[in-house]
Amino acid sequence: MNRKRALISDTFKVKKRRNETQKFGAISDGDGPTDIRSTLEYLMTLFPRKLFNDSLPQIVMKHQLYSIHNDKTLVDKELNKLRERGELLMFQLGFDADAFGLVFTADYKAKVLAGEDGRPTRATVERFLEKLSSPCTELSFSKDKILKEFLFTDSEITQLVKSGVLTVRDAGSWWLSIPNSGKFTKYFIQGRKAVLGMVKKSKYSEVLKAELEERRTTSHVKFHMKYHIHDIVGAELVESIPTTSGTLLRHVES
Repeated sequence: MNRKRALISDTFKVKKRRNETQKFGAISDGDGPTDIRSTLEYLMTLFPRKLFNDSLPQIVMKHQLYSIHNDKTLVDKELNKLRERGELLMFQLGFDADAFGLVFTADYKAKVLAGEDGRPTRATVERFLEKLSSPCTELSFSKDKILKEFLFTDSEITQLVKSGVLTVRDAGSWWLSIPNSGKFTKYFIQGRKAVLGMVKKSKYSEVLKAELEERRTTSHVKFHMKYHIHDIVGAELVESIPTTSGTLLRHVES
């Protein structure tokens, strides 16, 4: 693995739960809702629609919910209920095996169809989106499923890949994907690394969350600071420690 790939891999490695003496996880100073759907809606308000000219659906990373809710099993269970009801879609975003994006189904369909206006692939994409209302809980699809269950042809699969709703997983299977999300991934990578750098460069590699939220950001931080803080806390790249002065974020050495 070359140095660049190693750096990205290390930056995006969601850390495993450590022993209970280390206070990872939920920020407990009252910001953020208590139920999972409300948490999703809250986190999505931090997503910068204008940065992408309102062409992307609002994307939340699954582990960001862990920054608000300590019980990961409960979070996963409630997310599965939303997916089984056809209200929520989950995507493997490709830059890390543990990086799962969450998008409300209605928002996804609206943005995809808006992007298909006037394109010859629209009818095929529209048929595919109807299949996602069944509901769809898969992250990827085999060729056999798409041909025999969804009843698409090989040429129509090519259209779906061209439109960006499918990306190649391996020979004979495709990931469900978010069209034109490459810029989101780029900015997410840059922002995470920059915000982690701010924490690490602070005295003792720790900073109050409230102070970090008010920091002037560099050009590498395109998203709302709170979006990145929920990311690094949920991914356990920093410790979240309650203090009398507020929540303290401490950099975790990998």
